[in-house]
Amino acid sequence: MTTYSKPLPVKPKANSIKKTLIFIIVISLIIWGFDGLNYNGIMPSASGTIIGMWNGIIHPDIDYLTNWTVDGLPYAIVETIAIAISGTFVSGILAIPFALFASENIVGKRVSKIGKFIITMIRTFPELILALIFIGIVGPGAPAGILALGIHSIGMLGKLYSESIESMDIGVKEALESCGGNSMEVLFRAVIPQVAPEFLSYTLFRFEINMRAAATLGLVGAGGIGAPLIFAIRGRFWERAGIIVIVLIITVTIIDIISGKIRKKLV
Repeated sequence: MTTYSKPLPVKPKANSIKKTLIFIIVISLIIWGFDGLNYNGIMPSASGTIIGMWNGIIHPDIDYLTNWTVDGLPYAIVETIAIAISGTFVSGILAIPFALFASENIVGKRVSKIGKFIITMIRTFPELILALIFIGIVGPGAPAGILALGIHSIGMLGKLYSESIESMDIGVKEALESCGGNSMEVLFRAVIPQVAPEFLSYTLFRFEINMRAAATLGLVGAGGIGAPLIFAIRGRFWERAGIIVIVLIITVTIIDIISGKIRKKLV
């Protein structure tokens, strides 16, 4: 009895051409990107800057750490944490209606496209640009930083929230609607209870990002530890810059560890 083996499947020629074109486009974009870099080499002062930064980290300004006035490091780091917490809280609340407006299973396909476009548009503006805008509205300081982080974070949280809503069990929502439940009852009894753990997890993850972002807002006058850090670097006060960097690393690391443990319990 003669047995015949099945021929090996041959990849379509069109699929091979498509992959080749994608590969060529990606390589071309990478080459174009590097070609646009205007690299002038290492500055003559590079070695002195590196040595100064290293000496600053080895011999940090401890007096600045123990300065408990408004001009000291403890106040700056607490203000940075406060900006991150407040900005995350604002975005976590405001992102919910944007997420509902962008969820196809809540408002329909056509309306959700508008919501998704609005969320994408909000994500377009970086925190520093928003901080400059709000400084012109509310003046320099922490309020501008809180508004900048709060508005910018709506873009990311709104997108993640809407994806959670679209992937939830729609049967609970439909069952409540069939029983005569109104829109608010559906929202608070069918939608929010299902997605709340994911919402909290995403909000904590965004808080970790906002903590890093809040450290840079001081560069433009929006409060936080960024202002004393840039002043120390520009003035070549490496001992002060060293203690700021050390405290910032420790603070961000502790926040990441605590946030990570909480997120593991939520999801």
